[in-house]
Amino acid sequence: MSASTSIRINQQLYEQARQDAALEHRTIAGQVEYWASVGRAALDNPDLPVSFIAEVLASMAEPREQAEPFVPRSTKGK
Repeated sequence: MSASTSIRINQQLYEQARQDAALEHRTIAGQVEYWASVGRAALDNPDLPVSFIAEVLASMAEPREQAEPFVPRSTKGK
């Protein structure tokens, strides 16, 4: 179990997190944590598109048994 800490955020950010959390089936805290992880990874990898970073983080969160094997484009359809 991880520890939690309360923080103050502006009401507009909270409302956006609440809306996005509902769409993504996350808690509000989970949504803010997700944004923070995407932001941290984007800062650490400025040459990568944010959408790519978000997809990579999402795929890393999937259970391994649900993962699809990587198939290079050059071998698809052969």
